[in-house]
Amino acid sequence: MNKALLVDSRDTVAVALKTLSPATEVVNGLKTLETIPAKHKVALRTFERGDAIRMYGVTVGSATGLIPAGGLLTTENVEHRIDAFSAAKRQPRNDWNAPDVSKWSHRTFLGYHRHNGQVGTANLWLVIPLVFCENRNVEAMREAVAETLGADRSSRYQRLFKRLAFLRERGASPEEIMAEDLPEGEAKPPSLFPNVDGVKFLIHGQGCGGTGQDAASLCGLLAGYATHPNVAGVTVLSLGCQKAELRILEEEIARRDPQFRKPFHVYTQQKSPSEQAMLTEALKRMFLGLDEIGEFEREPAPLSALTIGMECGGSDGFSGISANPCLGRVADNAVALGGKSILSEFPELCGVEGELLNRCRTNEAAERFEFLMRLYESRAQEVGTGFHLNPSPGNLADGLITDAIKSAGAAKKGGTSPIVDVLDYPEWAKESGLSLLCTPGGDVESTTAMAGAWANVMIFTTGLGTPTGNPVTPVIKVATNSEMAHALKDIIDFDAGPIIRGQTSIAELGDALFELVIEVASGKQTCAMRLGQDDFLPWKRGVSL
Repeated sequence: MNKALLVDSRDTVAVALKTLSPATEVVNGLKTLETIPAKHKVALRTFERGDAIRMYGVTVGSATGLIPAGGLLTTENVEHRIDAFSAAKRQPRNDWNAPDVSKWSHRTFLGYHRHNGQVGTANLWLVIPLVFCENRNVEAMREAVAETLGADRSSRYQRLFKRLAFLRERGASPEEIMAEDLPEGEAKPPSLFPNVDGVKFLIHGQGCGGTGQDAASLCGLLAGYATHPNVAGVTVLSLGCQKAELRILEEEIARRDPQFRKPFHVYTQQKSPSEQAMLTEALKRMFLGLDEIGEFEREPAPLSALTIGMECGGSDGFSGISANPCLGRVADNAVALGGKSILSEFPELCGVEGELLNRCRTNEAAERFEFLMRLYESRAQEVGTGFHLNPSPGNLADGLITDAIKSAGAAKKGGTSPIVDVLDYPEWAKESGLSLLCTPGGDVESTTAMAGAWANVMIFTTGLGTPTGNPVTPVIKVATNSEMAHALKDIIDFDAGPIIRGQTSIAELGDALFELVIEVASGKQTCAMRLGQDDFLPWKRGVSL
């Protein structure tokens, strides 16, 4: 195993692949002057105050004081800095070296074919509240179907708590209570609807009390979920007086699917004789609707029908050199096969704008990307923050000491293919190829938006451990390091750690991850699915890093 990694020949720092003691040789005979923790960066030359620092081939910071060659880069001696960028001065690239995907040219996955040509990786019924006032009714519907459909993941914890209450009544001691094991899971009852993968319930805190833009964005997002290829039927609960009007939702659905003809049931509480009457009818019609969507069966579909969303969260100093490049390989494979990939989290593209502008297929896409990036940054600055404050405490502690370092590594998830489109939230992926989607860097806001943009599989890298999933799109969780993969094996599907140990290449492991994508698209459950991690968080358009 190498001790340190020079990511790009133009770099002036290297990444410690393990904790390095003083006087350890790292690159080209250079020795460390002090302890360099694993995942952190060691200076490969002496930096004076104001000198630019390069990693991933781009500027990722500048020295705030003297940093000797062999010294540790920290938040005390480095500050955020990026290269200037301009769509008008970009240098378009037309030299994409697509990976060899011939071994997948005749491969398929087993998906659900929809009337409009979309292919789902799941077959779901979706319950949507147009406003937070209906959340309680959504929860009531969830409780009604959970046990019958075998979807009540909390049953083991409910049985545990009942057992603890029984023990207390029998006079059990605190030690006996603490020693009680979690009950074994019960086998799910035979499914009444064998071709239905479940009923999913969205909960959110929006729909009223915000701006008109908030209402329009929410309706656009919900329309993305209603028209999602993994969704076959929809129940909508509306109060009746909220800003997120049914009319707006229907208009947004028509924009995405002019021939929309999924089962679509709408209930307005203020027009119903009672809450009980509304929920009773909603449950009855949904029950019959499940029979209707149960007529869909998994059938072979080309890999070009995949739309893969790329996400990272709880990033560490290995994210940009192990797991994220693996996702980039998957993205390139998908694009080479005629599919779609989505790269989001605009605050985490800060510092690589120039490279991404050069990869835009059209001037229009480049200009839109620059406009959205500058608009986002200006809004952040208006409230006293900025992209430079994006790294979390966990990121900083694990070696991502500037936003540019974090961003340059995060952008690796998008691979190397041309950028065919730039989407603003809550738009959706329309063209084959790589699209950039404007979202915050927050994990759940970003995954929520990519699912709304029709990603039918998402891959999520994490270096610290992030238990996140999505209601309608399977999420594959990829660990950047083997230690975390082993420690949190209940939430991790794939380990990219062998790259750090030099046991395999990014291409080889990326191809193995692509095989897992095909399996999940065909119905294999991920850890997030088994744990019922159905996170949904709409972006209330404003400053969220």
